[in-house]
Amino acid sequence: MDFFQSFGRTLVVLGLLLAAAGAFLMFGGKIGIGRLPGDVFYRKNNFVFYFPVVSSIVISIILTILLNVLRFRK
Repeated sequence: MDFFQSFGRTLVVLGLLLAAAGAFLMFGGKIGIGRLPGDVFYRKNNFVFYFPVVSSIVISIILTILLNVLRFRK
């Protein structure tokens, strides 16, 4: 396989991953990601602090499982 063919395949995979990440961001709020119990939300006067601890853990677990499945499928 020459360089251009492998580079083109890499760009297609990165584009699909980017599209999947965009779709997840668009529809993630509708399924509850970002508003899970355990996410830190603090509001006082005109100061707001938000840190999605549990949402980050859930996303990390899902991505770990997905990437391991894709890696061992070959």
